[in-house]
Amino acid sequence: MDAADLYASKLLTPDAAAALVESGSDLAMGMAAAEPPALLAALARRVEAGGLNDLRLWYFHSMEHAATSVLRPDLLGRVRPHCMFMSRIERELLKTNPQAIEFVPVAFSESPRLLARRGVEACVTMVSPMDRHGFFTFGTANDYTSVAARSAKRLIVEVNPHMPRVMGERPLHVSEVDAIVEHASPLTEVSEPNLAPEDEAIAEIIAGMIDDGACLQMGIGNLPSAVCARLRSRRDLGIHTELMTPALAALMECGAVTNRRKKTFPGRSVFTFALGDRRFYEWLGDNQAVYSLPVDLVNDPRHIAKNDNVVSVNATLQVDLSGACNSEHMLGHQYSGAGGQLDFVRGANASRGGQSIIACRSTAKDGTVSRIVPALEGPVTTPRNDVRWIVTEWGAADMAGKTLKERAEALVALAHPKFRDELGRG
Repeated sequence: MDAADLYASKLLTPDAAAALVESGSDLAMGMAAAEPPALLAALARRVEAGGLNDLRLWYFHSMEHAATSVLRPDLLGRVRPHCMFMSRIERELLKTNPQAIEFVPVAFSESPRLLARRGVEACVTMVSPMDRHGFFTFGTANDYTSVAARSAKRLIVEVNPHMPRVMGERPLHVSEVDAIVEHASPLTEVSEPNLAPEDEAIAEIIAGMIDDGACLQMGIGNLPSAVCARLRSRRDLGIHTELMTPALAALMECGAVTNRRKKTFPGRSVFTFALGDRRFYEWLGDNQAVYSLPVDLVNDPRHIAKNDNVVSVNATLQVDLSGACNSEHMLGHQYSGAGGQLDFVRGANASRGGQSIIACRSTAKDGTVSRIVPALEGPVTTPRNDVRWIVTEWGAADMAGKTLKERAEALVALAHPKFRDELGRG
C-alpha cells in the first residue's frame, strides 16, 4: 500500500478517532500551538456523554483549545489533568476548584522520559500535512510530543494545513500513525504586552552583556523579546533555544543570526517548540535555517554546552539573598513550572565563554513587594550553586565566587531602594 492509500485507510472523523481512547487511560496531548482542536472537542463530547471516564491527561502549557474542551470545569473529575507546566488556564481553574489540577513537578527535558516510563496509552497532537513520501512533521511542537507519539500504544494525529512543515530529525511517517483526522483551523497566536520602564532598563543591561558570536537561548515573554530587539547590530549570533519566537526570527531575518560559529547544527537555529503569530508560523514553514528536535536533546545541558559562548536569558519571580531563585510559585500557589530554566542555566555555565542570566523586576504588586527577599516563599527552581548573573532594573550582579555575605550585599544593591535598608538588616 502506498503512502496515499495508507493515509486514506486511517482517515476518520474526529468522533470516530476519539472513540479509540479508552476510559482509565493515560493520554498525552500536544502542547501550545499544537493542541488539536477537533480531536480535543470530540474527546470532550465523549466525556460529556458519559462514554469516557477517568481520563488522565498529560501535557505542558495548555491554551484556549484545551480550555474550551477537555479542561472545561464541568468535565474535571472525569478528566484528570496531569499538568507539568501551569498556564493561565490552570490558574483560573484552581481559583474555583483547588483540586482541579494534578501538578507534576518535572524538568522539561525529563518529560519525554517520564511519559515513556509511564507508558501512555494514547497521544493526540496536531501535525503538518503529509508530503508525497508519506511524512508529516510535528510543526511547532516537537518537545515531548514526538517522543510520546512514538512510545504511546495509539497515536492519533490532526492534520492541519496551517501547521508549518518544520525541518527536523525523524519526521513522522504515516505508517507510525493509528488514526488521522483532517481539520483546518488557524494556529493559536500570542501577542506580547507593552514593556514597563523597568523591563526596558533590564533589557538594555542584558543586551550590553551579549557580544558578537553568542549562542542565544531566550525564555518566554516580552523581556526576552526586548533583549532581542537590541541585538540587531550584533554579528554571527547563533540560536539554540527551547522556544522559538518572532523576536528570534527577526534576528535571523536581519542577518544578526548566522549560526556559523555553532559547534552543533552549524548554520541552523535549533529549538524544541515555537509560539508566535501568523506571519511567524508562515516563516517557519519549509525554512531550512531552523531545525526542530525533541526537548530531551535540545534542553540537555551536556548538549547545550557543546556550543561556545552560550547566553541563557530567563525570568524569575523571587531571588533570595543567597542567589537561589523561585521561578514557578507565587502567593502560596503553583504559578507555572520549572520548565527548562535550570537545564539552560547549567548548559550555559558549562559552555566555554558562556553565561546564564536570570532577570526580574525588583518589585511586584505595583512596587509594594520586593522580589529580592530574605527567603523564598516557594520551591527552589534554580539553586544558588548554579546561579550566575542576576539582573534587575538596578543593575547586574555576578554570583560566581562570591561568599554568602558578598552575595547578599550584591543582591541588596539590585533591590528597589525603598527595600534596601530592610533587606540589609536581614
